[in-house]
Amino acid sequence: MKKYYQLSGEETLQDINGQTEPLSDSQVKEHQEKYGPNELVEGKKKTTLQIFLEQYKDFLVIILIIAAIVSGFLGDIESTAVILIVITMNAVLGTVQTVKAEQSLASLKKLSGPEAKVLRDGNVIQIPSAEVTVGDRVMLDAGDYIPADGRLLESASLKVDESALTGESLGVDKTIEPIQGEVPLGDRTNMVYSGSFVTYGRASFVVTDIGMQTEVGKIASLLKTTSEKRTPLQINLDQFGQKLSILILVFCGILFGISVFRGDNIGDAFLFAVALAVAAIPEALSSIVTIVLSFGTQKMAKEHAIIRKLQAVEGLGSVSIICSDKTGTLTQNKMTVEDYYVDETCVAADEINTQNLSHSRLLLASILCNDSTNIDGVEIGDPTETALINLGTRLGVCPEDVREKYPRESENPFDSDRKLMSTKHTMEGKPTMLVKGAVDVLMGRMEQIQIGAEIRPITEEDKKKIEEQNQAFSRSGLRVLGFAYKIVSDELELSLEDEYGLTFLGLVAMMDPPREESKAAVAECKSAGIRPIMITGDHKVTAAAIAKRIGILEQESEACEGAEIDSLSDEELKDFVEGISVYARVSPEHKIRIVRAWQDKGNIVSMTGDGVNDAPALKQADIGVAMGITGSEVSKDAAAMVLTDDNFATIVKAVENGRNLYRNIKSAIQFLLSGNFGAILAVLYASIAALPVPFAPVHLLFINLLTDSLPAIALGLEPHTKDVMKEKPRPLNESILTKEFLLKVGIEGLSIGVTTMIAFMIGYNQGGNALLASTMAFATLCCARLFHGFNCKSDKPVVFTKAVGNNIYLIGAFVLGIALITSVVMIPGLHSIFKVQTLTMTQLFTVYGLAALNIPIVQILKAVRAALFK
Repeated sequence: MKKYYQLSGEETLQDINGQTEPLSDSQVKEHQEKYGPNELVEGKKKTTLQIFLEQYKDFLVIILIIAAIVSGFLGDIESTAVILIVITMNAVLGTVQTVKAEQSLASLKKLSGPEAKVLRDGNVIQIPSAEVTVGDRVMLDAGDYIPADGRLLESASLKVDESALTGESLGVDKTIEPIQGEVPLGDRTNMVYSGSFVTYGRASFVVTDIGMQTEVGKIASLLKTTSEKRTPLQINLDQFGQKLSILILVFCGILFGISVFRGDNIGDAFLFAVALAVAAIPEALSSIVTIVLSFGTQKMAKEHAIIRKLQAVEGLGSVSIICSDKTGTLTQNKMTVEDYYVDETCVAADEINTQNLSHSRLLLASILCNDSTNIDGVEIGDPTETALINLGTRLGVCPEDVREKYPRESENPFDSDRKLMSTKHTMEGKPTMLVKGAVDVLMGRMEQIQIGAEIRPITEEDKKKIEEQNQAFSRSGLRVLGFAYKIVSDELELSLEDEYGLTFLGLVAMMDPPREESKAAVAECKSAGIRPIMITGDHKVTAAAIAKRIGILEQESEACEGAEIDSLSDEELKDFVEGISVYARVSPEHKIRIVRAWQDKGNIVSMTGDGVNDAPALKQADIGVAMGITGSEVSKDAAAMVLTDDNFATIVKAVENGRNLYRNIKSAIQFLLSGNFGAILAVLYASIAALPVPFAPVHLLFINLLTDSLPAIALGLEPHTKDVMKEKPRPLNESILTKEFLLKVGIEGLSIGVTTMIAFMIGYNQGGNALLASTMAFATLCCARLFHGFNCKSDKPVVFTKAVGNNIYLIGAFVLGIALITSVVMIPGLHSIFKVQTLTMTQLFTVYGLAALNIPIVQILKAVRAALFK
């Protein structure tokens, strides 16, 4: 069965309505009942309560809830309270960050024009777009949104902006002629699509599809079936929680077994094991990660990247593939004149000389034979025409002054069939027609050529040179317009017959140039082990030219068109993507398949986009990045991050931020685990040696809330460094608990545990005073953890360098922590609350000295390691 773009308008009408006349009211009702309303169907959304409850699905959180319940049954109310408060706070924080309801389909609805002009029973009436039905004849004018998909019946120079749907940056000239064979959506020039809008001309079309059957509707269906990807941090924290819980349960089991073997009461032994589990599990970890990521989002917002989904901050740090749109992201999204071809010479735009006769004449022609305006920075008109106006302004020639000096007296408007535009002006006392248009059309109408002040008949050799230059411009991805003129009669109106016998002036080549920072950003990506890939709806030649300029494309064979993907299976595509860096003329389905192929190869993929057509791929990608300036609401809703400056370089900055945040979060985890491991070792030693319990439950509560949380958050806010971009992206399946990481935690925990038990034994040996021993052990553990925060700043020895004081948050947490623990052990009024006794000054400085000893021990070990593994 033929597609509608392969049929004539009359054949389409007959196929849909069985007649060529407009629908009657009765037929409209019949069609509305048959096809339904012209609306998009929304999927079911999660409620706020569902989102809140999902926060408790984390394995570590489940273990903590079980521990809280057991603690409550065994009478340890303090532990129960602190666990429940911390995990509830974390759930609230997570809900607040994620309770941004999916608005993609609602935004898609807004894209349909609020009203449409339809021809019914011989009259043009205005109706809500939801009432448009299949078979309706819709009338279009410049500025109208297109309410449904349809086949054009009539067209008067119609030009449509389909960028939101196809990704093509330039407006599409429409025709009414049937198209032979299968062609991609972007090349169906006799069709119009819901969600696009008219930039020029007028037309009428018959509606072929409405609602979910439109191309926008198909994208909506893709959005509903596309699953969001979990970030590496989410996966890592889950794996981390499971492994940590198993390790802690093993430790607690060993301790319980030792206590029972020694003949302790089983109930007391079990309570002690549960208390140890509560002490060992970093309850505040999820909250700390959330707070650190929240600070990260604030920093990134100042750098033009707004994070919609909190975990995306860290996910960016793992990205190994960035699939970027071209227009506006890698380029300036502004057509700009690059070159002139005049006097048989190619001249760069910044070398144009307004005092040169030929240069000046071509510039005047491009300003006068032009319908666009740029007043106070507000551009109105076709992008190629505004580029010509802006060139005049750049060269110090005011377009308004030129138009006032040479007013337009007559015109032949641009026509997509003719591919020409001509205007008449009185120049140098002569009625002059200026013509611009497609070079191939103009060449057939040339009789003369002007070179400098000389005008002579144009030769075949001249035409050959012009054609060669036109092809050279086109191969470089430039859009080319030819300019010519002719002295005409004094008759007021121009005719189409006047557009023959022309004198060639020159060619103007333009393009949407790369952003200045794009080349450096692409180079930084490559040095960071990230592969940049361009995916665009534009033509292959244009895309390849830009990609070469900025360093994405090295060989022509690395560029392909979307149609080449259609014949490949998913398995074949996985091998194919390795050799391709530029994809042109792609559809939404192609984008999703490309993203999935890289994901199936074990990569973390970031995808940028601005149009409706990009939304499914943005959602499929690990990190979807939407454009804030040019982006549709649909793309923003589907994305995890929105760029307020639409700049590829901002993505690279965001990757750097993400890597730094992950490093900082890992430092915070290292701090928490090494401190907790030190506490476990101290308790384990006391149990094996049949010594009194070194810590009361209130001690563990104090440690969890103050000496754990504040330094850990401060480490999460450690100043960022550029050296993270010299590293390769970490593997998708790399756990936080690597052997190297566990070794560091083990050694540092051992140091903290040993110094804590030395303090315990010093106190215990002073008269066998268990309370004094517990007080000194508790104070030493708190202070040791506070000092240890400086050890966790970096894997390199930094404590004895300037970098030690570059984190004011860590210094603040240290000072506050030392002040609090000193107050607890020195102020008598607090002793009964915290189950401690007053220390003498000698005992207090012994605590400080033992705690501080952890800094030189760990720093020396880091220096040795750095020397061995240079």
